Amino acid sequence: MKRGGRRVRAVANVHTQVMQAGIRAAVAGLRGTVSFQAPLRNYTSFKIGGPADVLVEPADIEEVCLVVQQARARKVPFFVLGGTNLLVRDGGIRGIVISLARLRGIKEEPGSVLYAEGGVGMPTVIGYAIRHSLTGLEWAAGIPGTVAGGVVMNAGTKLGEMKDSVKAVRMVNMKGQIVDLEAARVRFEYRRALLPRGIVVGAWLQLKPGVRSEIERMVKDYLRYRRDTQPLALPSAGCVFKNPPGDSAGRLIEVAGLKGARVGDAEVSMKHGNFIVNRGHACAADVVALIGKVRSSIRRRTGVRLGLELKIVGKA
Repeated sequence: MKRGGRRVRAVANVHTQVMQAGIRAAVAGLRGTVSFQAPLRNYTSFKIGGPADVLVEPADIEEVCLVVQQARARKVPFFVLGGTNLLVRDGGIRGIVISLARLRGIKEEPGSVLYAEGGVGMPTVIGYAIRHSLTGLEWAAGIPGTVAGGVVMNAGTKLGEMKDSVKAVRMVNMKGQIVDLEAARVRFEYRRALLPRGIVVGAWLQLKPGVRSEIERMVKDYLRYRRDTQPLALPSAGCVFKNPPGDSAGRLIEVAGLKGARVGDAEVSMKHGNFIVNRGHACAADVVALIGKVRSSIRRRTGVRLGLELKIVGKA
């Protein structure tokens, strides 16, 4: 048994060394930022997450293509950070983690269309639209994620969803090639978009001419509503559970008396039952345990199986 254990460990060590060599080769020659063993808690809205083997911030879209090509050639897995509905487990993520933080280009095109690269924050896009008197994104006021994340998860509020605004999507496919997709070719569902495999690196948003003062008023009104009803002052990943048909996950959780329930520093928000907040030092295991507690309680009380809106990734 001991010899067998040593043999297994030796094989695991060789595999790890091969993986590390592949990772270093896959990120060689990049102009963007390359950080080994980067703590992902610094890159998530939850402020939770173990380390990435390597975190890459490509300098531009062409460099995203290069990372994909080099990772594919060396059979190194990669994962793209994006959106706020993300929980990274405490063991972190193996392989390459790609952040689109440097893809910040935004411009107006003819026909009241905005093109924004994937790393542009939704608040930045809304601010740009306001300054150019373009209406159609008011529904997204208060959404903190990026354009890419918003497309992938079909981000939305009670006023609208990303699918209502997207005209076309720019992606880097699994061969490292740039591909543009008309919105009509993308199937949008509740809190997800069924896209080809690859990385969303930009989107064209179809807006309309509007009156700046009216757009500003609508955005301010909805921001005030979100501040009054959601725990925006504490780290979270937004809504944790999908709303069941004809009902609200937040209502079910509140009626069950689960507001304020805690595991470690993870807490069901007192302000909104469908938010779990990080009170300071929560780890992913705390959040996962609290999710299980809420789901089992709601199932026992109502028979409803709460589906996750939150995406959980990485090693435990």
